[in-house]
Amino acid sequence: MSIYLNKNNKVIVQGITGGEGTKHTALMLKAGTNVVGGVNARKAGTTVSHVDADGNDVELPVFGSVAEAMESTGADTSIAFVPPAFSKDAIIEAIDAEIPLLVVITEGIPVQDSAYAWAYNVEKGAKTRIIGPNCPGVITPGEALVGITPNNITDKGPIGLVSKSGTLTYQMMYELRDLGFSTAIGIGGDPVIGTTHIDAIEAFEADPETKLIVMIGEIGGDAEERAAEYIKANVSKPVVGYVAGFTAPEGKTMGHAGAIVSGSAGTAQAKKEALEAAGVKVGKTPSETARLARELFEAL
Repeated sequence: MSIYLNKNNKVIVQGITGGEGTKHTALMLKAGTNVVGGVNARKAGTTVSHVDADGNDVELPVFGSVAEAMESTGADTSIAFVPPAFSKDAIIEAIDAEIPLLVVITEGIPVQDSAYAWAYNVEKGAKTRIIGPNCPGVITPGEALVGITPNNITDKGPIGLVSKSGTLTYQMMYELRDLGFSTAIGIGGDPVIGTTHIDAIEAFEADPETKLIVMIGEIGGDAEERAAEYIKANVSKPVVGYVAGFTAPEGKTMGHAGAIVSGSAGTAQAKKEALEAAGVKVGKTPSETARLARELFEAL
Protein backbone atom coordinates (compact mmCIF):
# COMPACT_ATOMS: atom_id res chain seq x y z
CA MET A 1 0.00 0.00 0.00
CA SER A 2 0.95 3.65 -0.22
CA ILE A 3 -0.64 7.09 -0.16
CA TYR A 4 -1.35 9.36 -3.14
CA LEU A 5 0.99 7.49 -5.52
CA ASN A 6 1.57 3.97 -6.78
CA LYS A 7 2.77 2.11 -9.86
CA ASN A 8 -0.60 2.56 -11.58
CA ASN A 9 -0.51 6.37 -11.70
CA LYS A 10 -0.22 7.81 -15.21
CA VAL A 11 2.04 10.85 -15.05
CA ILE A 12 2.49 13.87 -17.31
CA VAL A 13 5.21 16.49 -16.99
CA GLN A 14 4.39 20.17 -17.36
CA GLY A 15 7.59 21.65 -18.76
CA ILE A 16 8.83 18.31 -20.11
CA THR A 17 11.06 19.95 -22.76
CA GLY A 18 12.95 22.25 -20.37
CA GLY A 19 16.25 21.44 -18.70
CA GLU A 20 14.81 20.37 -15.33
CA GLY A 21 11.85 18.64 -16.96
CA THR A 22 14.11 16.65 -19.26
CA LYS A 23 16.51 15.60 -16.49
CA HIS A 24 13.86 14.54 -14.01
CA THR A 25 11.60 12.86 -16.55
CA ALA A 26 14.56 10.56 -17.25
CA LEU A 27 15.07 9.90 -13.54
CA MET A 28 11.36 9.29 -12.91
CA LEU A 29 11.26 6.79 -15.77
CA LYS A 30 14.33 5.07 -14.33
CA ALA A 31 12.47 4.79 -11.02
CA GLY A 32 9.68 2.92 -12.77
CA THR A 33 7.19 5.80 -12.94
CA ASN A 34 4.57 5.46 -15.68
CA VAL A 35 5.28 8.75 -17.46
CA VAL A 36 2.90 8.99 -20.41
CA GLY A 37 3.62 12.42 -21.88
CA GLY A 38 4.21 16.08 -21.23
CA VAL A 39 2.92 19.59 -21.78
CA ASN A 40 4.46 22.54 -23.60
CA ALA A 41 2.05 24.66 -25.65
CA ARG A 42 4.81 25.85 -27.99
CA LYS A 43 5.94 22.31 -28.80
CA ALA A 44 2.60 20.54 -28.96
CA GLY A 45 2.54 17.72 -31.47
CA THR A 46 6.21 16.81 -31.05
CA THR A 47 7.73 14.00 -29.01
CA VAL A 48 10.67 13.67 -26.63
CA SER A 49 12.94 10.63 -26.49
CA HIS A 50 13.70 8.81 -23.25
CA VAL A 51 14.56 5.37 -21.89
CA ASP A 52 12.28 3.49 -19.52
CA ALA A 53 13.22 1.45 -16.43
CA ASP A 54 13.79 -1.65 -18.57
CA GLY A 55 16.18 0.15 -20.93
CA ASN A 56 13.67 0.43 -23.76
CA ASP A 57 13.50 3.57 -25.90
CA VAL A 58 10.27 5.52 -25.49
CA GLU A 59 8.84 8.49 -27.38
CA LEU A 60 6.70 10.63 -25.12
CA PRO A 61 4.11 12.89 -26.79
CA VAL A 62 4.03 16.62 -26.00
CA PHE A 63 0.58 18.19 -25.70
CA GLY A 64 -0.65 21.76 -25.78
CA SER A 65 -2.47 21.60 -22.45
CA VAL A 66 -3.04 19.44 -19.38
CA ALA A 67 -6.62 18.78 -20.45
CA GLU A 68 -5.47 17.57 -23.87
CA ALA A 69 -2.82 15.35 -22.29
CA MET A 70 -5.36 13.83 -19.89
CA GLU A 71 -7.86 13.17 -22.66
CA SER A 72 -5.26 11.48 -24.86
CA THR A 73 -3.34 9.47 -22.25
CA GLY A 74 -5.69 9.00 -19.29
CA ALA A 75 -3.18 10.78 -17.05
CA ASP A 76 -4.19 11.24 -13.41
CA THR A 77 -1.02 12.92 -12.14
CA SER A 78 1.03 15.93 -13.24
CA ILE A 79 4.37 17.29 -12.10
CA ALA A 80 5.22 20.89 -12.89
CA PHE A 81 8.77 21.98 -13.74
CA VAL A 82 7.79 25.51 -14.70
CA PRO A 83 9.69 28.76 -13.91
CA PRO A 84 8.26 30.80 -11.00
CA ALA A 85 6.79 33.55 -13.19
CA PHE A 86 4.65 31.04 -15.11
CA SER A 87 3.86 28.60 -12.32
CA LYS A 88 0.53 30.14 -11.30
CA ASP A 89 -0.81 29.71 -14.83
CA ALA A 90 0.48 26.12 -14.94
CA ILE A 91 -1.22 25.30 -11.62
CA ILE A 92 -4.50 26.93 -12.71
CA GLU A 93 -4.39 24.96 -15.96
CA ALA A 94 -4.02 21.69 -14.04
CA ILE A 95 -6.84 22.64 -11.65
CA ASP A 96 -9.14 23.54 -14.56
CA ALA A 97 -8.41 20.13 -16.10
CA GLU A 98 -9.32 18.55 -12.74
CA ILE A 99 -6.26 16.34 -12.63
CA PRO A 100 -6.41 14.40 -9.34
CA LEU A 101 -2.78 14.93 -8.27
CA LEU A 102 -0.42 17.83 -9.05
CA VAL A 103 3.13 18.06 -7.72
CA VAL A 104 4.72 21.52 -7.98
CA ILE A 105 8.49 21.37 -7.63
CA THR A 106 9.30 25.01 -8.43
CA GLU A 107 11.05 27.13 -5.82
CA GLY A 108 10.56 30.90 -5.65
CA ILE A 109 6.90 31.15 -6.66
CA PRO A 110 5.54 34.45 -5.24
CA VAL A 111 3.45 33.76 -2.15
CA GLN A 112 0.51 35.70 -3.58
CA ASP A 113 0.52 33.39 -6.61
CA SER A 114 0.48 30.29 -4.42
CA ALA A 115 -2.30 31.79 -2.28
CA TYR A 116 -4.34 32.61 -5.38
CA ALA A 117 -3.90 29.10 -6.78
CA TRP A 118 -4.81 27.49 -3.45
CA ALA A 119 -7.97 29.60 -3.15
CA TYR A 120 -8.85 28.90 -6.80
CA ASN A 121 -8.58 25.15 -6.18
CA VAL A 122 -10.87 25.40 -3.15
CA GLU A 123 -13.36 27.48 -5.14
CA LYS A 124 -13.38 24.80 -7.84
CA GLY A 125 -14.18 22.09 -5.33
CA ALA A 126 -10.61 21.01 -4.45
CA LYS A 127 -10.71 18.20 -7.03
CA THR A 128 -6.93 18.45 -7.44
CA ARG A 129 -4.56 17.48 -4.61
CA ILE A 130 -1.59 19.82 -4.84
CA ILE A 131 1.73 18.89 -3.28
CA GLY A 132 4.17 21.81 -2.99
CA PRO A 133 5.35 24.20 -4.22
CA ASN A 134 9.07 24.31 -3.39
CA CYS A 135 9.17 20.61 -2.60
CA PRO A 136 10.85 17.35 -3.64
CA GLY A 137 7.51 15.68 -4.40
CA VAL A 138 6.37 12.19 -3.50
CA ILE A 139 7.96 8.75 -3.80
CA THR A 140 6.56 5.29 -3.19
CA PRO A 141 9.79 3.24 -3.22
CA GLY A 142 9.83 0.39 -5.70
CA GLU A 143 6.75 1.70 -7.48
CA ALA A 144 6.81 5.33 -8.57
CA LEU A 145 8.49 8.71 -8.13
CA VAL A 146 6.83 12.02 -8.93
CA GLY A 147 9.46 14.50 -7.89
CA ILE A 148 13.20 14.86 -7.48
CA THR A 149 13.90 12.48 -4.59
CA PRO A 150 16.67 9.97 -5.38
CA ASN A 151 14.94 6.64 -5.94
CA ASN A 152 17.82 4.46 -4.74
CA ILE A 153 17.97 5.54 -1.08
CA THR A 154 15.65 2.88 0.30
CA ASP A 155 13.16 0.17 -0.54
CA LYS A 156 9.52 -0.28 0.36
CA GLY A 157 8.69 -0.66 4.03
CA PRO A 158 6.39 0.27 6.92
CA ILE A 159 7.42 3.88 7.59
CA GLY A 160 5.39 6.84 6.33
CA LEU A 161 7.32 10.12 6.05
CA VAL A 162 6.06 13.68 5.63
CA SER A 163 8.54 16.55 5.64
CA LYS A 164 8.77 20.27 4.97
CA SER A 165 12.41 19.90 3.91
CA GLY A 166 13.70 18.10 0.84
CA THR A 167 17.19 17.48 2.17
CA LEU A 168 15.87 16.19 5.49
CA THR A 169 13.49 13.90 3.58
CA TYR A 170 16.47 12.30 1.89
CA GLN A 171 18.44 12.08 5.12
CA MET A 172 15.62 10.44 7.06
CA MET A 173 15.07 7.94 4.23
CA TYR A 174 18.78 7.10 4.42
CA GLU A 175 18.80 6.85 8.22
CA LEU A 176 15.89 4.39 8.15
CA ARG A 177 16.77 2.63 4.90
CA ASP A 178 16.95 -0.72 6.69
CA LEU A 179 13.23 -0.46 7.51
CA GLY A 180 11.98 1.15 4.30
CA PHE A 181 9.07 3.45 3.50
CA SER A 182 5.49 3.10 2.31
CA THR A 183 5.55 6.64 0.89
CA ALA A 184 7.75 9.69 1.52
CA ILE A 185 6.30 13.13 0.85
CA GLY A 186 8.07 16.46 0.80
CA ILE A 187 5.30 19.02 1.26
CA GLY A 188 7.49 22.11 0.84
CA GLY A 189 8.64 24.92 3.08
CA ASP A 190 6.72 27.89 1.66
CA PRO A 191 4.13 29.74 3.77
CA VAL A 192 1.30 28.56 1.48
CA ILE A 193 1.34 24.90 0.38
CA GLY A 194 -1.27 22.58 -1.05
CA THR A 195 -0.86 19.52 1.19
CA THR A 196 -0.13 19.83 4.90
CA HIS A 197 1.35 17.61 7.57
CA ILE A 198 -2.21 16.88 8.72
CA ASP A 199 -3.33 15.78 5.25
CA ALA A 200 -0.45 13.32 4.93
CA ILE A 201 -0.76 12.04 8.50
CA GLU A 202 -4.48 11.42 7.98
CA ALA A 203 -3.67 9.37 4.86
CA PHE A 204 -0.90 7.43 6.61
CA GLU A 205 -3.24 6.67 9.51
CA ALA A 206 -5.71 5.15 7.03
CA ASP A 207 -3.04 3.13 5.16
CA PRO A 208 -2.86 -0.40 6.60
CA GLU A 209 0.73 -0.95 5.45
CA THR A 210 2.08 2.17 7.22
CA LYS A 211 2.94 1.13 10.76
CA LEU A 212 4.78 4.24 11.99
CA ILE A 213 4.77 7.89 10.90
CA VAL A 214 7.73 10.27 10.87
CA MET A 215 7.01 13.98 10.47
CA ILE A 216 9.68 16.60 9.90
CA GLY A 217 8.88 20.23 10.52
CA GLU A 218 10.81 23.43 10.91
CA ILE A 219 10.64 26.78 12.63
CA GLY A 220 8.03 29.33 11.57
CA GLY A 221 4.26 29.27 11.42
CA ASP A 222 2.07 26.92 13.43
CA ALA A 223 1.72 23.90 11.13
CA GLU A 224 3.45 21.56 13.57
CA GLU A 225 1.35 22.76 16.51
CA ARG A 226 -1.82 22.15 14.49
CA ALA A 227 -0.50 18.74 13.48
CA ALA A 228 0.08 17.96 17.17
CA GLU A 229 -3.56 18.74 17.96
CA TYR A 230 -4.70 16.53 15.10
CA ILE A 231 -2.43 13.65 16.14
CA LYS A 232 -3.66 13.78 19.72
CA ALA A 233 -7.30 13.60 18.63
CA ASN A 234 -7.16 11.28 15.63
CA VAL A 235 -4.01 9.17 15.26
CA SER A 236 -3.54 5.71 16.75
CA LYS A 237 -0.19 4.88 15.13
CA PRO A 238 3.10 5.93 16.72
CA VAL A 239 4.45 9.24 15.43
CA VAL A 240 8.04 10.46 15.67
CA GLY A 241 8.93 14.07 14.94
CA TYR A 242 11.86 16.33 14.21
CA VAL A 243 11.81 20.13 14.08
CA ALA A 244 14.65 21.83 12.23
CA GLY A 245 15.93 25.13 13.59
CA PHE A 246 16.80 24.81 17.29
CA THR A 247 19.79 27.13 16.82
CA ALA A 248 18.13 29.63 14.45
CA PRO A 249 18.37 33.31 15.47
CA GLU A 250 15.07 35.06 16.17
CA GLY A 251 13.60 37.22 13.41
CA LYS A 252 15.79 35.87 10.62
CA THR A 253 14.41 33.98 7.63
CA MET A 254 16.15 30.63 7.43
CA GLY A 255 16.24 29.05 3.97
CA HIS A 256 12.57 28.37 3.37
CA ALA A 257 10.30 31.37 3.01
CA GLY A 258 8.06 30.04 5.76
CA ALA A 259 10.86 29.51 8.26
CA ILE A 260 10.92 32.72 10.29
CA VAL A 261 10.44 33.02 14.02
CA SER A 262 8.73 35.93 15.76
CA GLY A 263 9.11 35.95 19.54
CA SER A 264 8.21 32.58 21.06
CA ALA A 265 5.78 31.74 18.24
CA GLY A 266 7.08 29.23 15.76
CA THR A 267 10.25 28.27 17.63
CA ALA A 268 11.62 24.76 17.46
CA GLN A 269 11.27 24.41 21.23
CA ALA A 270 7.60 25.46 21.19
CA LYS A 271 6.86 23.00 18.41
CA LYS A 272 8.75 20.23 20.20
CA GLU A 273 6.74 20.82 23.36
CA ALA A 274 3.42 20.83 21.47
CA LEU A 275 4.27 17.57 19.75
CA GLU A 276 5.46 15.89 22.93
CA ALA A 277 2.25 16.97 24.69
CA ALA A 278 0.40 15.05 21.96
CA GLY A 279 2.44 11.92 22.64
CA VAL A 280 4.89 12.35 19.77
CA LYS A 281 8.51 11.37 20.40
CA VAL A 282 10.69 14.25 19.15
CA GLY A 283 14.39 14.04 18.36
CA LYS A 284 16.77 17.00 18.51
CA THR A 285 18.76 15.76 15.50
CA PRO A 286 17.77 13.68 12.46
CA SER A 287 19.87 10.77 13.73
CA GLU A 288 18.24 10.86 17.17
CA THR A 289 14.84 11.00 15.48
CA ALA A 290 15.69 7.93 13.40
CA ARG A 291 16.84 6.11 16.54
CA LEU A 292 13.55 6.92 18.29
CA ALA A 293 11.61 5.71 15.24
CA ARG A 294 13.54 2.45 15.14
CA GLU A 295 13.01 1.85 18.86
CA LEU A 296 9.27 2.49 18.56
CA PHE A 297 8.96 0.25 15.52
CA GLU A 298 10.81 -2.60 17.19
CA ALA A 299 8.43 -2.30 20.14
CA LEU A 300 5.31 -2.71 17.97
